[in-house]
Amino acid sequence: MRRSVTARLVYWVAAPAVLELQVAVSAQHPVDEELSVKLDGAPVEVTELMGPVGTRHHLVEVPAGLVEVDYAATITGPIRPAPVEPLDRYVFTRPSRYCESDRLAGFAVGQFRGLNDPADLLPAVSSWVGERLEYVPGSSGPTDGAVATLLAARGVCRDYAHLTVALLRACGVPARIVAVYAPGLSPMDFHAVAEAVVDGAWRVVDPSLLAPRTSLVRIATGRDAADTAFLTNHGGNIYLDSMEVSAVVDGFLPTDDVTDLVSLT
Repeated sequence: MRRSVTARLVYWVAAPAVLELQVAVSAQHPVDEELSVKLDGAPVEVTELMGPVGTRHHLVEVPAGLVEVDYAATITGPIRPAPVEPLDRYVFTRPSRYCESDRLAGFAVGQFRGLNDPADLLPAVSSWVGERLEYVPGSSGPTDGAVATLLAARGVCRDYAHLTVALLRACGVPARIVAVYAPGLSPMDFHAVAEAVVDGAWRVVDPSLLAPRTSLVRIATGRDAADTAFLTNHGGNIYLDSMEVSAVVDGFLPTDDVTDLVSLT
């Protein structure tokens, strides 16, 4: 499957800052790509650091001015599913900033009582979250976590993913957040989904059901949105001027049977 993705971000930077970008496709993927960062029209030096599962952090140090980020990539062919590393079972069962599994432990155990096999828990939790929440753009804030989402019963893709991950961790299943490009997503944007360990492999679910899982392209992987945000500001104030994201596949979008166990490939 051939997939093409683009992202364009335009920011006003009010004071000197270090911008941490996570818009490039994971290093797992064989990819033909181009990343350009400009300040007031002039190219800016970019430093790349590597994170888990091929996550690529691009650091840009800029003074005040207009910053334009342009990324384009073509991805051809599948990749091997991400392996389950020895430490994953410990790191991804801990509570984290936006996935407060410790605060949801009692609720999760009661809600999913009798489901002990991760192969049963994964679809049950994902379906429950999808039915419980209403997808409402703008209904959540940048500091809202899984508990706030549960109480509000609404959110966007990252809120769906956070609640799914938190409930799975509360039930003892290692789970994490993945930022992806999502062909078929409408309206188009960066997308967030959940991964969990089932039968020794990382399996992906999208409780929002907004895009077919087999077409997703991994960008960043981590405990929650704190690890996978497309832009993190270290320093001065920044203001978003505009953002455009696109993701398409050649030919028709694949169908997605929610009962299938799927790995990101």
